[in-house]
Amino acid sequence: MNTHLSVVIPEYKGATMIHELVRRIVTSVSTITEDYEIILVNDASPDDTWCEIEKVCAKDKRVKGLNLSRNFGQHYAITAGLAYAKGDWEVVMDCDLQDRPEEIPNLYKKAQEGYDIVQTRRVVKHVGWWKRMSSIVFHAIYSWISGKETDSTIGNFGIYKKEVIAQFNRLPQQVRSFGTLLDVLGFRKTYYELEQDKRGEGESSYTLAKLLRLSLDVIIVNSNKPLRMSIGVGFVMALLSFALALYNVIAKCVGLITLSGYTSTIFSIWFVGGLLLLMMGVIGLYIGKIFDQVKGHPLYIVRDQLNIEIE
Repeated sequence: MNTHLSVVIPEYKGATMIHELVRRIVTSVSTITEDYEIILVNDASPDDTWCEIEKVCAKDKRVKGLNLSRNFGQHYAITAGLAYAKGDWEVVMDCDLQDRPEEIPNLYKKAQEGYDIVQTRRVVKHVGWWKRMSSIVFHAIYSWISGKETDSTIGNFGIYKKEVIAQFNRLPQQVRSFGTLLDVLGFRKTYYELEQDKRGEGESSYTLAKLLRLSLDVIIVNSNKPLRMSIGVGFVMALLSFALALYNVIAKCVGLITLSGYTSTIFSIWFVGGLLLLMMGVIGLYIGKIFDQVKGHPLYIVRDQLNIEIE
């Protein structure tokens, strides 16, 4: 059976919102086509998310469920859902109702203008000033270190042509960041501005520590700028060491130093030692990511499936 539209949703702590989410998606996508599927991917949520997915799947065979064996992370859950999606057009959205299902027809209409990718740019975010500012600072630092321009207002919510997702599924990277990998692919892209709703219930599971860990992984995998920065730091430190040595020689000649060698020796040991540890740490991060990649572990493991057709 041909599927015209797929909607992929990673689920984590969204049990209380699933039925409302599915109802609104069905209402929206039915204005486009009746040949659709909704894929709910449970990322080992600690609440009753999978039980609720089972309930909605029992009511409608076009709603499909994937239950991952453990918590792999949002971007890996998206990867799993897209691997099973069969639509000519594929929508990715969050489960917390901040992404309005009613916008799907608008995204689809925009895509018909000749675009392969239509991503959403959030005009208004219903978050506090601290989270808003920390997001801006985070993306500014990330853009500077990674060498890639990012926009804090652009999320995963969007519609993507089948050919785009086919290429996305072929990417072998162990470290997954949906938006970053899309940038690697290229294709004809545009943005659709919308106002994001308030979260249905609860709070985002993305803590500052998770964001920092994700950003570090993405930077290491997609950019060698930290290595080039370490070379620059080493060059600067070498100049400073040369200047310090020159100062000590001049100070000794004019009688400013009475106990020669002690200060410069201690300073040099700590200075050079810290510099070497810094550079070794940066190199170690890259070696670690290479090790993770060559191990070839699966990006995700599906434990249970609902309404999935076996080909």
